[in-house]
Amino acid sequence: QVQLVESGGGLVQPGGSLGLSCAASGNIFSLNNMGWYRQRPGKQRELVATIMSAGDANYANSVKDRFTISRDNAKKTVYLQMNSLKPEDSAVYYCYAAIYDNSGLSINWGQGTQVTVSS
Repeated sequence: QVQLVESGGGLVQPGGSLGLSCAASGNIFSLNNMGWYRQRPGKQRELVATIMSAGDANYANSVKDRFTISRDNAKKTVYLQMNSLKPEDSAVYYCYAAIYDNSGLSINWGQGTQVTVSS
């Protein structure tokens, strides 16, 4: 089975920075698009950023110029560097990866990591 393991969440003050990582492992034939969603209590899960295998990235308007998504294909890992954090960035962050295995294409999710921005 494919597994995505996240790390890097925690508590940070407004204006601070935090870096998240998400590593994929298991039966992977092809690792395609990867990215991050986030979800706050009582709110719908929203897309934060996506990155294609060659490195082209897209961001939600709310995080543009503050967050940077990147990936290391050799390590099968996607990262999210978050700068100038605001309280409204507080959420559970979930990574995802579109993966081809022996059964075909599937979307896989990390377990989620809590990010809290508070003074």
